[in-house]
Amino acid sequence: MRKISLFTILTLGLFSAFGQQKSDTTNKTIQLEEVVLSANNLPADKRYIAQKIEVINARNIANSNTQNTGDLLNSTGKIFVQKSQQGGSSAVIRGFEASRILLVVDGVRMNNAIYRSGHLQNIITVDQNMLDRVEIMYGPSSAIYGSDALGGTIHLVSRSPELSGAAKFLTTGNVFARYSSANNEKTVHANASIGWKKIAWLQSYTYSDFDDMKMGDKYSSTYPDFGRRLQYIGKLNGADTILANNDDRTQKFSGYRQWDIMQKLLFKQSSKVSHLLNFQFSNTDDVPRYDRLQDTFTSGANKGRLRYAEWYYGPQKRLLAAYEFRAEKLGFIDDLKVNINYQDIEESRQQREYKRYDRFDSRVEKVKVWGGSVTARKNIGNSEITAGIDAQLNDVKSRATRSNFLTGAVAKLDTRYPDGKNKMNNFGVFIQHVYKFKNRKFIINDAVRFQQIMLKSNVEDNSFFKLPDTAVKQNYAAVTGNIGFIYNPVKNTSIRLSVSSGFRAPNLDDLAKIFESSSSAKQVVVPNANIKPEYTYNADLSVTQRIANRINIEVTGYYTIFRNGLLKAPYQLNGQDSIIYNGVKSQVLATQNVNKAYVYGLSAAIDASIGYGFSMSANVGYCEGRFKTDPNVLTTVYEKQSDGKYALVKKSVSSKPLDHIPPVTGRISLQYTKDIFNTEVYSLFNGAKYLDKYNPDGEDNAQYATVNGSPSWMTLNWKASVTVSSNLVVQAGIENILDRNYRYFASGFSAPGRNFIISFRASW
Repeated sequence: MRKISLFTILTLGLFSAFGQQKSDTTNKTIQLEEVVLSANNLPADKRYIAQKIEVINARNIANSNTQNTGDLLNSTGKIFVQKSQQGGSSAVIRGFEASRILLVVDGVRMNNAIYRSGHLQNIITVDQNMLDRVEIMYGPSSAIYGSDALGGTIHLVSRSPELSGAAKFLTTGNVFARYSSANNEKTVHANASIGWKKIAWLQSYTYSDFDDMKMGDKYSSTYPDFGRRLQYIGKLNGADTILANNDDRTQKFSGYRQWDIMQKLLFKQSSKVSHLLNFQFSNTDDVPRYDRLQDTFTSGANKGRLRYAEWYYGPQKRLLAAYEFRAEKLGFIDDLKVNINYQDIEESRQQREYKRYDRFDSRVEKVKVWGGSVTARKNIGNSEITAGIDAQLNDVKSRATRSNFLTGAVAKLDTRYPDGKNKMNNFGVFIQHVYKFKNRKFIINDAVRFQQIMLKSNVEDNSFFKLPDTAVKQNYAAVTGNIGFIYNPVKNTSIRLSVSSGFRAPNLDDLAKIFESSSSAKQVVVPNANIKPEYTYNADLSVTQRIANRINIEVTGYYTIFRNGLLKAPYQLNGQDSIIYNGVKSQVLATQNVNKAYVYGLSAAIDASIGYGFSMSANVGYCEGRFKTDPNVLTTVYEKQSDGKYALVKKSVSSKPLDHIPPVTGRISLQYTKDIFNTEVYSLFNGAKYLDKYNPDGEDNAQYATVNGSPSWMTLNWKASVTVSSNLVVQAGIENILDRNYRYFASGFSAPGRNFIISFRASW
């Protein structure tokens, strides 16, 4: 599979390019107010939903011209995305990240038993080129989707096959090729839909090859060497050797390759009943963990030298197979959806330290997930009632080996997760109600859900750490809900108030994982079976005003109470506060519940049509979060010293920063559209985040920041497209025109420098 032929991909995607032609849907304007699929798991009008929702439609996805789904989210300026390596993207919604936000693809939960609370790259396994839309739900969404939706939900909706309608036969499709200079990216994509009156088939293929990423060359005078890749470990005469990087702006060993396939088969049994088979497969070759390749030894004979000769994720595989049944006006029920699905996920971590030919460590995780859901809706007068049940069954196998390259011997190694049986099962039932007053000036949303989650895990080989608990059995139950009010006092004015609760049960990653949190800080995380579910209680208020049908302004404020938040904190294993892990004496940490925490923030956006083909938009977001501490116990925090530098100190404090809280983020844009031509100049920006706002025990990664934290930055960018004919569009752009050197907060990987992009898109 690694040697997949580009010719094969293009041939498969282009075949059947005949019959009736139709222009690509990505070139059509889609009204954002029409339908939001993820709001209650069945089509819903956005105007009647109190929760704040953003929609990235098919046209915007094509125009963004990004390299992966994480970059797509980041390009909006509304979603903060962290990166530990080029083959990664970890989205943050309102200060919640990874396992605390829910990823959904075509109505199927992606979150599984090993989704971690740190930074997560799973979103890139969904190809943005196959998407019809992305729906971002801000705030807790547990009433509909259950566990994990503490901060929000990202619903990725893929394209569907097209039936021929009145015609006997219909084919549609598009292909594109893209090149980016900063990483020598080469991407090709092809999709085609073949439709008859009752049966339609869609296929989509994407292949991408990314070389090492080159960072910007314009450095801040305060941090002239920030992020430079001065050295790397390579081979010289077959031996590990620390070599000088000929171009210290090139992030050596950050490139990788990825391919994505989607197949859908639609059978329209009648005007009211349909069946859909959905197959998706994503795979990569080895993905270097770039941040860890910068780590150095902190003690011993190699102190100060690069630590890892190899540290990479093995192929990241995601397979989804799903069957969906849809019916309208089926007896008493107006709308019915049944979904049965299966997911097969594999990820691995491979690492070897400098000149340790006797110690190549491989840890492999395989996750199989069976899922199902039934959702039904009934309209009664001005009320709309939606109810559903769902289940998800997780099975996890964790294996680890240590290979000696000198002797060829392979030995057992401590696994990342327990090496025995690991099961996690979710069951839920919910009901949602929408009431629309006759004049539509006042609308009420409300929902409630009961959730049951059971987890069983056991360690078979306890010889490595002598863990006090070799078997874990948890059973959680929770009731969550939301209520929202929409008030439209006059035309073009809308006020939305939403109150909601979120729930997340500890998964296998929280309860039973052993891993090195930070080699530079010498920290290792160990299991803790005595943790409880997390809860959020959120209120947000949005005001939207449209002026003269040309200007749209939206302002949203929110406050979230976080209870039993799971955070990493100092811990003892068998009475010891430090252990030897990977040959290094490391401080013991464990995931623990924090009694009280809070997150609050504000976002604002404006879109305006200026006239004569010009339009502008701007958005900005601010977020703050802290958890309360016991002032009678000394706490480790960053503090600014008299010389202006930051240092770790232990002191009595009443609160401490939450990790994952992004700095101020935003985007401003000026766009011009005229006939076949479209061009946009825009700026993305982040505010500064200094070390006293970092959580030293969490996932803020101070070791990859400057001595003061994450500096502010701003990029200037340009993109344009020309419709050469009804079937061909040429896109070009320059990202980071000023060649600014910068990193996103908490990232161990620098952003691209000046990047020239060219794409050719053809459709029929």
